[in-house]
Amino acid sequence: MSGTFQESKREQTSFVAPVERWMLAWLARRMPAWVNSDHLTMLGFLAFAGAGASYALTTSSPAWLHAVNACLFLNWFGDSLDGTLARYRNQLRPRYGFYVDHVTDTAGSLMLVLGLAVSPYMSTGVALALLIAFFMLSINTYLATHALGTFQLSFWKFSPTELRLLLAIGNLVLLFHPTATLAGHRYPLYDVGGSVAVVGMLAMFVASAVSNTLQLYRMEPRTGSRT
Repeated sequence: MSGTFQESKREQTSFVAPVERWMLAWLARRMPAWVNSDHLTMLGFLAFAGAGASYALTTSSPAWLHAVNACLFLNWFGDSLDGTLARYRNQLRPRYGFYVDHVTDTAGSLMLVLGLAVSPYMSTGVALALLIAFFMLSINTYLATHALGTFQLSFWKFSPTELRLLLAIGNLVLLFHPTATLAGHRYPLYDVGGSVAVVGMLAMFVASAVSNTLQLYRMEPRTGSRT
């Protein structure tokens, strides 16, 4: 059964993709022999958990935002490099890698957003909406990977790497401007940014779902009829 599995084509067209591919290949060539892809996957997961915990700890001091950014970097390092290292060493396990990578990403994303909800920078309602929109977009991606055979790593030139960069920049801004004023009312800065992100992700979900449905309809038209 394992010999019949066909790995999905990866599609990455984000802004930083060319530079990121070069950096990951450079790092993979220099990884110590004792480091393997499972170590990197676990590092990415623990870094996500650390980012969520650090967000929660900002209730005591905003300086914990620096720890969040350090964890975001470690998450990028582990989560992005694990697959590259496996390909470089010809140690690919496509089903195992796809499943474990995205299960840990799902759990890690949950912990990250829960940490944001505890922090003073995002309300619980916006955090919940952000989590739902992210999971909807993720589920759509995984279903499309199965149905179309293409794993889309980016939407509208944005990939997880761009999202990490935006979040890291936003964390630095929070140190000086934790709130934003709209129509004379003050809101937590990440309530504003999170609301924009929710709208953007829902728009990506709708556009992708419509595109995928039309593509699948053309691939499998309704040709049969009952006599």
